[in-house]
Amino acid sequence: MRIIIFVFLAILPFISMAQYQYPVTKTGNQVDSYHGETIHDPYRWLEDDNSQETKEWVKQENEVTKSYFQNIKYIPKLIDRLNNLYNYPKYSSFFRNGNYFYYYHNSGLQNQSVLYRIKGLNGKPQVVIDPNTLSKDGTTILSGFSLSKNGKYAAVYFSKGGSDWNEGKVMDMTSLQYLPDTLSWIKVSGASWQGNGFYYSRYPAPGGSALASKNENHKVYYHKVGDNQSQDKLIFEDPTSPQSFNITSTSEDESFTFLSSSDRGKGLDGNSLFYIKKGEHSFKPIVPNISDFDYSIIDNYGDELIITTTEDAPNKKVMAFNIATGKWRTLIPETKNVLQNVSSAGGKLFVTYMVDVTIRAYVYTPDGKMEREIKLPGLGNASGFGGERSDKFVFYTFSSFTYPSSIYRYDIASGKSTLSRKSEISVNLDDYETHQVFYSSKDGTKIPMFIVYKKGLSLNGKNPTLLYGYGGFNISLTPGFNPLLIPFLEQGGVYAQANLRGGGEYGEAWHQQGMKLKKQNVFDDFIAAGEYLIQEKYCDSEHLALRGGSNGGTLVGAVINQRPDLAKVAIPQVGVMDMLRFQKFTIGWNWVADYGSSDNPEEYKVLRSYSPMHNIQSNVNYPATLVTTADHDDRVVPAHSFKYAATLQATAGPSTTNPLLIRIDVNSGHGASNTKKNIETMAYIYAFIWANIGIEPKL
Repeated sequence: MRIIIFVFLAILPFISMAQYQYPVTKTGNQVDSYHGETIHDPYRWLEDDNSQETKEWVKQENEVTKSYFQNIKYIPKLIDRLNNLYNYPKYSSFFRNGNYFYYYHNSGLQNQSVLYRIKGLNGKPQVVIDPNTLSKDGTTILSGFSLSKNGKYAAVYFSKGGSDWNEGKVMDMTSLQYLPDTLSWIKVSGASWQGNGFYYSRYPAPGGSALASKNENHKVYYHKVGDNQSQDKLIFEDPTSPQSFNITSTSEDESFTFLSSSDRGKGLDGNSLFYIKKGEHSFKPIVPNISDFDYSIIDNYGDELIITTTEDAPNKKVMAFNIATGKWRTLIPETKNVLQNVSSAGGKLFVTYMVDVTIRAYVYTPDGKMEREIKLPGLGNASGFGGERSDKFVFYTFSSFTYPSSIYRYDIASGKSTLSRKSEISVNLDDYETHQVFYSSKDGTKIPMFIVYKKGLSLNGKNPTLLYGYGGFNISLTPGFNPLLIPFLEQGGVYAQANLRGGGEYGEAWHQQGMKLKKQNVFDDFIAAGEYLIQEKYCDSEHLALRGGSNGGTLVGAVINQRPDLAKVAIPQVGVMDMLRFQKFTIGWNWVADYGSSDNPEEYKVLRSYSPMHNIQSNVNYPATLVTTADHDDRVVPAHSFKYAATLQATAGPSTTNPLLIRIDVNSGHGASNTKKNIETMAYIYAFIWANIGIEPKL
């Protein structure tokens, strides 16, 4: 039972804490009971994003942060440098539909990439959708684009201001004009065409705040082109599992519709799988029950389905399932390396594996026979390879820390890769080098880490060093090029990217070592990464900065509580900071599979032990901390960062000589909603790091 008492104190203008002044955040007597333990939540009122009091608090905190940065005079020059580095043409891989090849292109500093098409590979580019024209500040995002098989229509999704909510439209691909069709409240959904309509998933309209209200009852609908959304046919719902994701896909020949259902709110990490054959009216099971095993449809050859799974294969394997017989057979067995992705094109299977966090690519027959390895340009990250069965070639993208994203064309018959488009950047990347090291965590586990810096770096223990981590949700941090990293490296900086447990770098076993009751392993891995950098003289604690976003924001918040002496600067971005209540907002329940839940007594103990907001210490000098969030983040609601920052300032502020600030972006979401905001955010992060490490950059 939870006891709820609201008694608010008066708002005072400001309070002096150490050498910094922060707004006084009013407190309430909110008390909750968890398994016999009383937990105070004095800043519960900040969860109400619509209240005038919350808006006033945001205004006051932003004013304090703005005043701090006004004293850093080189920020405009830094923004200019970032703009200069980011200002080069960027392209996506091609994807084909009929005679047209589609791709995304950003000329340099456009807020959003523009969708183009060409007729044949040598055709004249034609603008299909330019999202930059849809809002004055360029924060409306083209979040989905799915073409019908015949190329006649496209389902188009837009999101505004960084929100995860999508609005759907239908485009006539002959005229490139939108039809009257309008779809609302779409979230966690693709658009899977079958005939003159498509399957999609949506929620009922929120009963309260569209930003923070819990999202439940995810339903699958079929929309026929030309119909009003109210006419859409309900295909699937499961009232017994209101916190499930229900997502559909269709086979290339449109003979099958597949349904994948997950129920991560119940702590299950896998999914069930069903199908409907065209002309039939009810789903039949492939995998009837949700467990911790993952299943994904790749392709079909008649009534035989190609499926990847982690069942009895933590590193994944490829299976075939025969609909007629109900029998399974192994096509590509599990290996010691993690199967990263499988796609199909040209009657082949393209399979990528992760080997010590770098990608290897291979071509297989549909029967699981390996034909050849695709020779990649180097050690890095490669993605793409998918297409249609009639394709004679496919495209893929390759990048690394010092190799800008480039597009390659792969000829299926000859096995030859040809450079199609190369990113041209005005920096000599040969001046920089990357090393991969393996360091020991607290329990002796070897953890990989990439370290990037300018050649000739002196290991004197005084280099400004930025350590980045994530460690969760089976997500792998692979090498990739980011031009916004260069200004930090130009100033003699070191960038370190640690591949912590909880990620997917070494398969499901690696993931599970950083989940639920074992989450402390992630923090130990990150702390050990910092200690390694200090031990090897890349930096000392006075020159080390920690950064992470989302689950990585949780990571940074937890680590500075456990080791406030480890680093000089901390940047927790859009983090999950209240580990006792995260499941009560939007789709936060989806994270129970990774984090566990405060409703479970055993899991509660672990969550309580590291929850960033609940473990802030008094009488301790914290690192200089810049919390970042945004007013339209409806994935990790900004209340997490609001309550955390208020607690940090009130509890650690009096004993901390470093600034403890929060920067709240407007009209942005879980990530920067446009190029301009992305560049500005990085400028403030670098400026904050340098100012607190004592570096005066030469710009």
